[in-house]
Amino acid sequence: MDEKSENNDIKEYADGWITERRGTDAPTFLKAAFVIIPLGALTYFFFYMNGETFHSERGKLVEGFNKVTGTANGFMYFVGGLIVIYAIFLILFAFKKFRD
Repeated sequence: MDEKSENNDIKEYADGWITERRGTDAPTFLKAAFVIIPLGALTYFFFYMNGETFHSERGKLVEGFNKVTGTANGFMYFVGGLIVIYAIFLILFAFKKFRD
């Protein structure tokens, strides 16, 4: 009887490959990862938006390539804006009140 009540407190996902106790929230480190990963991706995106122009050896080649082909800064800022919108929704979802 005690085993059945214990099994009722455990939820299974993916045919039992993932289990968790009912009423548990995501750990704090996972919520922090929801914030850090999109911000890191956004930083990387804007830092390398036009290539690695600051590199000591390849920088001049990348700058020359950008001069010949042109840049797509408008499109890149649009994609960056989409990343920001996604990050906002992700963070709001991660920190909203937990419901089972």
